[in-house]
This record gives sequence, C-alpha cells and structure tokens, in this order.
Amino acid sequence: MAEHRNMQRSALLDAARSLLSEGGTEALTFPALAERTGLARSSVYEYFRSRAAVVEELCAADFPVWAAEVERAMAAAGTPEAKIEAYVRRQLALVGDRRHRAVVAISAGELDQGAREKIRAAHGGLIAMIVEALEDLGHDQPRLAAMLLQGIVDAAVRRIELGAAEEPERITEAAVSMALTGVGGAVRY
Repeated sequence: MAEHRNMQRSALLDAARSLLSEGGTEALTFPALAERTGLARSSVYEYFRSRAAVVEELCAADFPVWAAEVERAMAAAGTPEAKIEAYVRRQLALVGDRRHRAVVAISAGELDQGAREKIRAAHGGLIAMIVEALEDLGHDQPRLAAMLLQGIVDAAVRRIELGAAEEPERITEAAVSMALTGVGGAVRY
C-alpha cells in the first residue's frame, strides 16, 4: 500500500513538473493533475491539500538535485574564478531541464508565504555556495556580491527562458563575463 501511494505521489509530482514547464503556474491545477495521472480529482486532494503544497514538495524534491549539480561543477573547478564561472555556467546549462523550468515557473507564480519561504531558503543555499569563492578572491562583502551575482544568473535565466533574440550560448558567455569582470570589463557581443 505504501509503495503504491509513493508511486502515485511521484506520478503527481512528475505531472506537476510537466504542467509547470509547459504552461507555467496557471497550468498547475488539480483537474489537470488528475487528467495527466488518470486519477480522480478527489484523489489528488488525498495527496496534496493545495497547489501550494504541490509547489512546496516540488521545491523540496527538485531544488536540492539542481543545487547538487551546481555544487559538483564548482567542486571540479580549481580556482575561485573557475568556481564562479562554473556556478554561472552550470545554472544556465540547467535552464532546459524540466526540473529547472518547473522551479522557474514556481518562482514566477503567486504563492502563499510558506511556499515563498521555502524557495528563498533554497536560493539561500545557492548563494552560500559562491560566498566562499568570493571570500577567496578577497571580496570585502562576499555575501552581497554573491546575491548580486545570483541576480546576473537570474536575469540570464529569464532571458533564455523568454527566448530572447540572442542565442543561449551568447547569453551564457555575457553572464560569465559580467560575473568575472563586471560591466566595465564585459566583452561586447
């Protein structure tokens, strides 16, 4: 019984990922989840009390996987500069991944306070990853710099997700350049 329940919950989360990546937060509805999984709508409520509960569970399941990939890329880099580059590149490489598209859609949606707090906490983990590299570079305000660096990544993610005129590779290169050299030293594309 518990195994069946876990399989159903997993199927619901997978359906939620698909709905979010295909149509954003508006697409994530209980009738749509029921249709995707073949469950009765009332059965969906047995697993999740609200849309926010689905979102919270997706964040709990998917964000650590995504963050671990960023962390692995940084661990493989030798210098603080290479760690910063890996931090930016890996996050932008994950943009096409369904888990990432779902997290972006979730972040853009109107959620309750509890869900927003969980997303903030998960993002705080990303920020913490890069602080050490910024400290190693001798930055006098590494936490602030890490938050601003994540802002560059977030802006690049949005640009890629929107299907901007620039190719994703150009956006990635511009973001890496800005992260490493700042606006004044950025290579012109």
